[in-house]
Amino acid sequence: MPTTKQPTVGLFVTCLVDLFRPNVGFAAVKLIEDAGCRVFVPAAQTCCGQPAYNSGDRADARAIAEGVIAAFEPYDYVVAPSGSCAGMMKSHYGDLFRGDASWASRVGAFTAKTYELVSFLTDVIGVGTVEARFAGSVTYHDSCSGLRELGIQKQPRKLLASVEGLKLTEMQDPDVCCGFGGTFCVKYPDISNAIVERKTADIETTGATTLLAGDLGCLMNMAGKLKREGSKIQVRHVAEVLAGMAEGPAIGEKR
Repeated sequence: MPTTKQPTVGLFVTCLVDLFRPNVGFAAVKLIEDAGCRVFVPAAQTCCGQPAYNSGDRADARAIAEGVIAAFEPYDYVVAPSGSCAGMMKSHYGDLFRGDASWASRVGAFTAKTYELVSFLTDVIGVGTVEARFAGSVTYHDSCSGLRELGIQKQPRKLLASVEGLKLTEMQDPDVCCGFGGTFCVKYPDISNAIVERKTADIETTGATTLLAGDLGCLMNMAGKLKREGSKIQVRHVAEVLAGMAEGPAIGEKR
């Protein structure tokens, strides 16, 4: 009998997940494997190059991108549990190599197979439900890059609707920036703080006990502000809930 080849996925872990929230990476692996794919985590991967790119350092961003493309060429897909990193690789790598014919085919092939985690599961593999349980009410923040660059909005809500025990309560403005913006929050801390202050007020108004999103940078920013305000709201990456791995300390809590 002929066998169907399992799609291979190179997991782009992201810097923040690797350093601050490895559980998100393990959750991503579980979700992708449950969807019938083989997961690989290339040891040679580093940053996606977004901090350098956003700061105008195109030379270093290009060098980083070359390494990322080479590391992930063997796999059918490249998947990242981050709309920000996936957006950088899929939407902006082309700019870094514009006019360089020697790289055109490699860059095109790479960007064409690159996806954010939840978008990959729903839009590419066709996952409609997950087998997970989460007792509690949640609200969901639409991160800027994932929403505006990759069109990620309905996908996480579709999968969250299948989580047993979960109740989703929307914010008034779920698509408004949290104020993180990568290096933006470092360059303009006062503006960033004003933006996240409005965001946490919107989050509190929902009455939800847990905040979810698909980008760890946004989550860490909002978790930090909520903690400084004395809020009891827990903060988690959406992958942790979808994979049934939302136990233990939330983002920003001591382990």
